[in-house]
Amino acid sequence: MTGPEDGYRPSPRSRTIGTTVEQDPARDTVPAGSRVTGVHVHTVRDLRGRIAAHLVGRDRELDLLLAAVAAGRDVLLEGPPGTSKSTLLHAITGEWGIPLVFVEGNADLTPTRLVGHHNPARVLREDYTAENFVPGPLVEAMRTGGFLYVEEFNRAPEDTINTLLTAMAERRITVPRVGVVEARPTFRVVASMNPYDNIGTTRLSTSVYDRLCRLAIDYQDDAAERDIVDRRTGVASHRLVADAVAITRATRERDDIRQGSSVRGAIDLALVAAQLAAIRGVALPDEPSVEPPRGLPEDYTAVVLDALLLALSGRIFLDETLEATPETVLEQIWEDHFLLRPAAADPG
Repeated sequence: MTGPEDGYRPSPRSRTIGTTVEQDPARDTVPAGSRVTGVHVHTVRDLRGRIAAHLVGRDRELDLLLAAVAAGRDVLLEGPPGTSKSTLLHAITGEWGIPLVFVEGNADLTPTRLVGHHNPARVLREDYTAENFVPGPLVEAMRTGGFLYVEEFNRAPEDTINTLLTAMAERRITVPRVGVVEARPTFRVVASMNPYDNIGTTRLSTSVYDRLCRLAIDYQDDAAERDIVDRRTGVASHRLVADAVAITRATRERDDIRQGSSVRGAIDLALVAAQLAAIRGVALPDEPSVEPPRGLPEDYTAVVLDALLLALSGRIFLDETLEATPETVLEQIWEDHFLLRPAAADPG
């Protein structure tokens, strides 16, 4: 495998990326599959600086995740949707120069789908051989030294998770009629799960948690989310960006909403509102330090309301005891923001 720009190369002698370790500790302390050429700490720092250029905030999370994978550890990322979990992994693997193999955890992710299967047509002609084996995402990640990213980890069946446990513990798996598949040095398992979602999920065992470093990731602050919406949308109106973020964040603060929207909702809200304003010929306020929104035109606030209902009504999940609809709750948030607590929208 060709390494990234900083020039590391796999070696059977050392165990970690972040130090120049030459000793060979016990397997249960550092898995054999984590052996890579020793790279000085300053090189990892350089790598970290390049990765940070792809992210908004997330400095602490980047440090912790990079430290874990550089130390040869597998990681569980636990946090709600839209909290930059995939972005972090894309940035790390992109700068590291290794594949990111994505797989979605669900009831259909059987061990066979995860590991791979033999091509049925070729089996009829040739019988079972290693040559007609079609690798699944686990074998692909192990052979290429990539990160296997299992999203919605706790939705995967228990026997599938057990297959991953073997790969994590031994850095090798045995595939019938194929033989032993050894993981390359940079292979890692990175799993993610939503702590708020308990429908159709599997309770992870202590043996699973025992093999993973766990990193809890929560929503970013409002300034970081405004920066994200600015970058992702290109909307020129600072007021619209501030309103979209403030309203979206308000969905996470109400007792009657079990799970609010991520920053993706704010991105869609800003984009839809900008297009809707153009269709209706409504001018968007531009100044970042505009007066509190009680002085804003009604046609602008009406645009935000319609865009809000479209962008967020499918992204919030109400308390099961509540008889209201998402639209009713979102209208209350809109009234709160523009009429009752107007200063909350001030981006300054």
